[in-house]
Amino acid sequence: MTSPRDDLELAMHMADIADARSFSHRNFHTTTKPDMTPVTNVDHEVEESLRQCVSDYRPNDTFYGEEFGANDGSKEFTGRRWIVDPIDGTKNFVRGVPVFATLIGLYDGSTPLLGVVSAPALGRRWGAARGEGAFAMNSLAALGIRTPITVSGVGDLSSASLSYSSLSWLKTKQGQGFLDLCESVWRTRAYGDFWSYMMVAEGVVDIACEPELELYDMAALVPIVQEAGGTFTSLEGQPGPFGGNAVATNTALHDAVLNML
Repeated sequence: MTSPRDDLELAMHMADIADARSFSHRNFHTTTKPDMTPVTNVDHEVEESLRQCVSDYRPNDTFYGEEFGANDGSKEFTGRRWIVDPIDGTKNFVRGVPVFATLIGLYDGSTPLLGVVSAPALGRRWGAARGEGAFAMNSLAALGIRTPITVSGVGDLSSASLSYSSLSWLKTKQGQGFLDLCESVWRTRAYGDFWSYMMVAEGVVDIACEPELELYDMAALVPIVQEAGGTFTSLEGQPGPFGGNAVATNTALHDAVLNML
């Protein structure tokens, strides 16, 4: 039986492996997946490395990744399962935009146990284990000091900062609600992808939301936002990463945001 701290240290080790492969990789090739999104050999290499790491250190756990699916072939999320996006922000990665990260989550069934998000080009890493609080750190620093993080105390939409990834909202039934939300808040910025949610956890942004996301896009984010004192649900208010979309807030604003969307 492993402790939450043991699992978190393994996730941090996995993040080190991922960073070494993604940050230093200069020779990569890009192909297009059936859903017309790009994928690189680095995505594949990172995921394969992390699969092997789980196999070596947690042989009784299962693994689900963006590129190769579940190692046990199951779509049922029972027991302990590592959920990984090897490079979140592949479009940024291939263009040299530094906003990309490896996302590592561990769940027991539908219960989040930990999350680690490592963005090597930003020199930032975030993590949390259930019941242990959330932290951020400079991943390039020799000491790697973990600084506790908490969400903001903003209580009114008119004072809130909202981040999102794109205007794909306008193609959804919530499009008008999203525009109304943008008009209601103090500030909007499209920081995008994982970064929006990590800034909610750090308290520098108050709301992050996306209309369409996959499980591997969200699994690592949920425990970090929650352990920082925030709330992470689907647009329908379902807790966690299983609803196909996301709203993360500092908790104080959550009901108001859901009502608008």
